[in-house]
Amino acid sequence: MAVAKPTAHFPAFENESGKDLHPTKALIKRLVETYGPSGHEEKIRALIQDEIKGLVDTTRVDALGNLIALKKGAGAGSRKKIMLAAHMDEIGVMVTHIDEKGFLRFASLGGVMPLTLVGHRCLFANGVIGAFGRERKDATANEIEMPRVFIDVGARDAHEMPVEIGAAAGFWREFADLGNRLIAKSMDDRVGCAVLIETLRALKKSPHDLYFVFTTQEEVGTRGATTSAYGIQPDIALAVDVTDTGDTPEGLTMAVALGKGPAIKVKDSGMLAHPGLKNALVATAKENKIPYQLEVLVGGSTDARAMQMTREGVPAGVVSIPTRYVHTPSEMVDFDDAQNTIKLLVKFLSEPIKTE
Repeated sequence: MAVAKPTAHFPAFENESGKDLHPTKALIKRLVETYGPSGHEEKIRALIQDEIKGLVDTTRVDALGNLIALKKGAGAGSRKKIMLAAHMDEIGVMVTHIDEKGFLRFASLGGVMPLTLVGHRCLFANGVIGAFGRERKDATANEIEMPRVFIDVGARDAHEMPVEIGAAAGFWREFADLGNRLIAKSMDDRVGCAVLIETLRALKKSPHDLYFVFTTQEEVGTRGATTSAYGIQPDIALAVDVTDTGDTPEGLTMAVALGKGPAIKVKDSGMLAHPGLKNALVATAKENKIPYQLEVLVGGSTDARAMQMTREGVPAGVVSIPTRYVHTPSEMVDFDDAQNTIKLLVKFLSEPIKTE
């Protein structure tokens, strides 16, 4: 008797256009697949500008390219200025040399790890796609050092090269929907941008003046947050970014996992979260039965570091989306974590904020 073979099921490829995806997943797909390495955020900024039309009172772009959107508070009297920052830029590479055979050498834009490159692809602003290769002569399989990695764009020699010195590229991988888990390049921090956009859509009113800032050049030193916070002069600042997890085999010793809710930061290597703000976020999560985790990140920091130290100092904190495989072409998040981060921010911003 013949046994029927099971039908293959490939959720990652059923919604390539994004038409049948959950609206928030479709938004994340649009954001992560858009080009935007540090210092080259024009395309991703234009996309976000379109997404927030009609949701805010004013928008402007400052000298460093930050997109600053203001949603004015409701009611009379003095209002706190709350700055929420998610960075638009992604890690990438920049061409430094073109050899006579048409191979490219490059410098990194942000925390690029050579181990993640070989065999993967990158995308330039003009649409050219390149593959990362490595020098193999006199090298072992475990030797992958950045100076020995190159980019191959298919050029036969330097004369038919489609990119020039100084051209920037980001990783290129398609968005994959695995159900509750989502995989893509540049979840750091396009998932944070998606959370801010969806927070704007869900937030009916707030007693505060809310500055939703989509920052530039975070990956190369939180530069956009530095200048935008100086101009806004916020009373309270919150970064929405990704964080590492400790839930993979022999992974980091870290009490953050996918699927257990947004991570409210206590500390990272660049800042100590304001304890009153951290406690206020925890209280909001508890009152509204929103799952949450406490985050202590040993390496790395966020825009909150820059916002905290602007002018005479600002109470600052971070709400993080747990992410596996950060700074690789396949960063993974849990969709419920993103949804619960939106719920937490909406509840938190809807009421007066007390940080004492």
